[in-house]
Amino acid sequence: MKPDDPLLKILVCPLDKGPLALLTPEDLLYNPRLRRRYPILDGIPQLLPSSGEQVTDAEHARLLHRLTDQEPRP
Repeated sequence: MKPDDPLLKILVCPLDKGPLALLTPEDLLYNPRLRRRYPILDGIPQLLPSSGEQVTDAEHARLLHRLTDQEPRP
């Protein structure tokens, strides 16, 4: 899955129905509101509630840092 994939505009977290952030090259979708990550296996997002996993505070901080580093700069 790539950052410009149109599918990203419609994918939502199965728990809170909010948007997900793509993290590359980790190949995962992240919901910072619930601190849950969902894997992407062979290009297919695994978005069942049971597929997501809760992250620790340290992992949450690391992922948020990655998200801000990944955003395009104007």
